[in-house]
Amino acid sequence: MAQLLRVLVVGAKGRMGQVVVQAVTEASDMEAVGGVDLRAEGGTIEQELGIQGAKGLLFNNLREGIVSTNPDVVVDFTTPAVIRSNMETYLELGIRPVVGTTGITEQEIAPWRTRLEELGLGGMIVPNFTVGAVLMMKFAAIAAKYIPHVEIIEYHHDQKVDAPSGTAIKTAEMIAKERERISQGHPDEHETWAGSRGGEYEGMRIHSVRLPGYFAHQEVIFGSPGQTLTIRHDSVAREAYMPGVLLAVRKVMELKTLIYGLDRIIE
Repeated sequence: MAQLLRVLVVGAKGRMGQVVVQAVTEASDMEAVGGVDLRAEGGTIEQELGIQGAKGLLFNNLREGIVSTNPDVVVDFTTPAVIRSNMETYLELGIRPVVGTTGITEQEIAPWRTRLEELGLGGMIVPNFTVGAVLMMKFAAIAAKYIPHVEIIEYHHDQKVDAPSGTAIKTAEMIAKERERISQGHPDEHETWAGSRGGEYEGMRIHSVRLPGYFAHQEVIFGSPGQTLTIRHDSVAREAYMPGVLLAVRKVMELKTLIYGLDRIIE
């Protein structure tokens, strides 16, 4: 029988972290060997999270959690401010990270990639783990070759603190690789209210909506004379992310570098 992948979940008591622990526990080729969360009380995952069959302990210290559980992979769903410190710990201890935090720049990723390559280990930074969102981004990149005028509207719940979303940023970056930078809209347009036209990246506009009732949604709207094309994706529950998370955990074991985006491992 093949050895189970040992997975440590960081941010385990958060809303997303709990769903990740549940998914890892239910996966036939993985085991949740532990979790890390500042709110952890030192009990088992089963005791503190109520997830049946999860025998790992919860720790409130990252280094202690890693040393005690010896994981193959760490899945981290914390915040950009925390992940920067956490990554240094993963690199120091030689741990493969799968990171679901948004707001990380390519400039920050580059030195992490170099250090993981020196260690001969894989890692992943993923703005959006939903397979549907990855397909939306790929379809948008294809469409941009033929219809270069485009705007992105992303909708999230009002507790999301960063804007635009990591998915919108990744989408814009993928589109920018497929088209020349163009100035959209009327050349003499002006904003009566600052920000009315949204943020600007490589000539395209990005709009962020934050309202109760939304979860995670995005539409990419292309326009050319006489027609529009809208590519939209909607996530309505955190479970939508889990197939992508499990795919990343398995794939990172084969990698020898750090990659950005689930699209890199979905053909």
